[in-house]
Amino acid sequence: MVVVDVGAGARELAPDVPGQLPPEAAGVVARALAPRVPPASGAWREGDPVGRRRFADVGDLPLQLGGVLPQVRLAYETWGTLDADASNAVLVEHALTGDAHVSGGAGPGHPSPGWWSALVGPGRAVDTDRWFVVAANVVGGCQGSTGPASTRPGTGRPWGSAFPRITVADQVAAEARLADVLGIPRFAAVLGGSMGGMRSLEWAAAQPDRVGAALVLATTAASGADQIGAQSAQLTAILSDPGWHGGDYHDRPDGQGPHTGLGLARRLAHLSYRSAAELDARFGRAAQLGEDPLSPTAPGRYAVQSYLDHHADKLVRRFDAGSYVALTDALNTWDVGLGRGGTEAALAAVAVPMVVAAVDSDRLYPVADSQRIVDAAPAAVGGLRVVTSTAGHDGFLLEAEQIAPLVTEVLELGSR
Repeated sequence: MVVVDVGAGARELAPDVPGQLPPEAAGVVARALAPRVPPASGAWREGDPVGRRRFADVGDLPLQLGGVLPQVRLAYETWGTLDADASNAVLVEHALTGDAHVSGGAGPGHPSPGWWSALVGPGRAVDTDRWFVVAANVVGGCQGSTGPASTRPGTGRPWGSAFPRITVADQVAAEARLADVLGIPRFAAVLGGSMGGMRSLEWAAAQPDRVGAALVLATTAASGADQIGAQSAQLTAILSDPGWHGGDYHDRPDGQGPHTGLGLARRLAHLSYRSAAELDARFGRAAQLGEDPLSPTAPGRYAVQSYLDHHADKLVRRFDAGSYVALTDALNTWDVGLGRGGTEAALAAVAVPMVVAAVDSDRLYPVADSQRIVDAAPAAVGGLRVVTSTAGHDGFLLEAEQIAPLVTEVLELGSR
C-alpha cells in the first residue's frame, strides 16, 4: 500500500504499483511536496502566537539622524530571576536577522531555536540560575518590536515606506528605555556579536554608568567601504524587486512580497558569513543530489547553490524585507564615533571594561577591525582575543566552547 503523510495524519491510498504511484496518491504527494508560498512579509504580526515574547512600551524615541519615532514598543524575552537589587541583569544583543529568542527551542511564535542556547541557560556560561538575562528585538526589527511591518500609530496600517531611518545608537537608546521599564539601573554585562557587538560597544560608549562590562565580538567600530559596498548590493537586490512596491507591500497577499530580492540579499550576505575554505570543504564542485550542473538543456545546481537557496527560502518565511533594509542601513551608517569626535576618539574615551574578540576566518568583520578597537581603546582588557574557526563570521554563533570563557570573563569583570 502507498501511505502518504499529509500533516493531519496518514492514510492508505492504493495498492503499490512497481515504479509508479496511483493517480490519487501522486496528486496528494504533489500537493504535500509543493513549495508553500511565502507570506508577503515573514514578520511577526498581531494575532500570531506570542511564544515567550513580552512587550514593553518605551515611549517616543528621538532619532540620531533626525525626527522622532512615536510610541515605540519592544518585544523582549527574559530568563532567570532579577535580584532584589537588580545587580544580576545581563543584556544579550542579537545580530542582523536574529531576534530576542536567544535560548530555547523552536515552537509557536518562534520559527527558529534560540541562537545562543549553547551559552545561555541553566548551568551554561550565562547561567540563568544566577543571572537575569534580557534580550530585546531591536527597533526596526520584525519580531514584535516597532519596525516597518508594525502598525503605524493613528493609521491602522503598517509603517512600510514611512518608517524613518534608524541607527545603532537609536537601538541602544530604546534598550535603555526598556531597562528603565524593567527596573534595571545597570547591566552587569552586555554581550553581543556582529550587529549585536556594535550595540555592546555603543552601550559602553553611550551608557557607561549603566554597564559593568561588555563583550564586543566579531564586529567593527565603524563600517568600512567593503562592508558598506557589500551591504548596499544587498539593499539594491531588495529595492529593485517589483514586489517591493516602494516598501508598501505588507498587506498584499501571500506570494506578492519582495521575496526574490530578499532571497538574493540573503544569498549575498550568507557568503560573507562563512569562509571560502569551509564552503570548499563542504561542497567543492559537487552537484546537488539528482541534478546535473553540466546538462546541455536544463542545467541543475551545484550543491552550494542549493545550500544558498535553502537559506534564502528560510529567511523570506521568517523575516521582513523592510526590516532587512532598515537594519542594513543602520549597519552602513554605524560609527561609534558619530557625534563623539571620530572613531578613535570615541574608543579612547570608553571607560567600561571590554573583552574584544574576533574570529580568525571572518571575512565580513576581519580580525583587523577588532584589532583597531583594541589599539584605540585602553578599556579593552587583555588585548585582542581570537576565536579559531573554519566557519567564518558565523563562528560567533557556532564556537560556543571558545566563546564561553570570554563570556565568563566579562561577567566577572562586570561583577566587580
